[in-house]
Amino acid sequence: MSAYDYDLFVIGGGSGGVRAGRVAASLGQRVAIAEEYRYGGTCVIRGCVPKKLLVYASRYQEDFEDAAGYGWSVGATTFDWHKLIAAKDQEIARLEGLYRRGLETHGAEVIDSRAELVDAHTIRLLKSGKTVTADKIVIATGAAPHRPSAIPGHGLCITSNEAFDLPELPRSLLIAGGGYIAVEFANIFHGLGVDVTLIHRGQEILSRFDHDLRQGLHQAMANKGIRLVLGDVIERVTRAGERGLVAQTRNGQTLTVDTVMLALGRSPNTQGLGLEAAGVQTDERRAVVVDPYSRTNVPHIYALGDVTNRVQLTPVAIHEAMCFIETVYKNNPTAPDHELIPTAVFSQPEIGTVGLSEEAAAQRHAELDIYRAEFRPLKATLSGRTEKMLMKLIVDAVSRKVLGAHVLGHDAGEMAQLLGVALKAGVTKEDFDRTMAVHPTAAEEFVTLYQPSYRIRNAQRVDPVLGGA
Repeated sequence: MSAYDYDLFVIGGGSGGVRAGRVAASLGQRVAIAEEYRYGGTCVIRGCVPKKLLVYASRYQEDFEDAAGYGWSVGATTFDWHKLIAAKDQEIARLEGLYRRGLETHGAEVIDSRAELVDAHTIRLLKSGKTVTADKIVIATGAAPHRPSAIPGHGLCITSNEAFDLPELPRSLLIAGGGYIAVEFANIFHGLGVDVTLIHRGQEILSRFDHDLRQGLHQAMANKGIRLVLGDVIERVTRAGERGLVAQTRNGQTLTVDTVMLALGRSPNTQGLGLEAAGVQTDERRAVVVDPYSRTNVPHIYALGDVTNRVQLTPVAIHEAMCFIETVYKNNPTAPDHELIPTAVFSQPEIGTVGLSEEAAAQRHAELDIYRAEFRPLKATLSGRTEKMLMKLIVDAVSRKVLGAHVLGHDAGEMAQLLGVALKAGVTKEDFDRTMAVHPTAAEEFVTLYQPSYRIRNAQRVDPVLGGA
């Protein structure tokens, strides 16, 4: 008999924790998993999935407008926020049920309770007060929206968590932040008819993305009527009457809105988890420190997903969980591969990207060829919409290897997924050139970009291509 109650105890029922627990249980391990809120984690409950459902809802306004160019008379339209949220809640409940059943079917014990570490092998279940022991422990508690206490009135604001369950759709909304969460919600609420302002301390949104994508999306959002206030931050939020809020900014602006949303990053969920009692090391942001195999400084305790603050994406947490299974239970040490991760921003227009931006590539490679196409998509020719698509390839001029591929436009995320496979395989520009186009599609532009738009030599742009390059 084992000296422990369980072979594996997982703290956190998000994507990474559920995958690790379910697969370990299917391999015959005695597994328990504890979650204090709802199974599925941020992604399923109040992140990727409900967000994408709201994205779909927000796009219909433009679809109705575009239909006229194709001969359709849509007529008067109305939008019911409560009906959307009820439908969203029903789907989320269905998905949570699938997560639970998957764990139970494979033999894992599902515990609805907050769990905290007492020592390196002991876990306390707060709901019952019971303590249990485990041979191995996985910490997969994720992250939560950051609420900066330095902003007076921050308690009057919402975060992305509350945005999915607002009792009423606000007439006006101020979003603080310039990352993908801020940008996505700005587009979502604008599409649903809300007057949206986005305020960001930087001079451009989406700082880690390629500059062409950032600038193209910025212009598209401004053209739609989303107000972008850059180089400024909220310094104070106060009430204005029964419903409204007033935000004072560092640059002296006064912004009066129904709702203020803070999208200022996410912080690992490690507070009060008992990490100190177990001897688990954290960094300056209180993220769990792990080695390349997701192992903490305590050899039998592992950490997966956003709680480690490596790459905060759901597929990454799942990948880390599968690598944990290979390493611990299949005698096949496997380190998660965090290179060339395809990413989508479900803005309007959408962004899809994989690999290096032009700026990042220029820091690593002395010679680059940049292939770039900007065009009006076929659908827009009859709808009358002026929004353009942008496609861009970053190529190492010496090896001809494609270092980055970037899309701004409809279905960009879908393209990024397949581009990710190609770049992961080490595709060259010549591989793109000899691939036959699918016509008529937007994606065919990637295989018909025969001449560089410009070149980068020692971080300097060289124009024109034909001459002195």
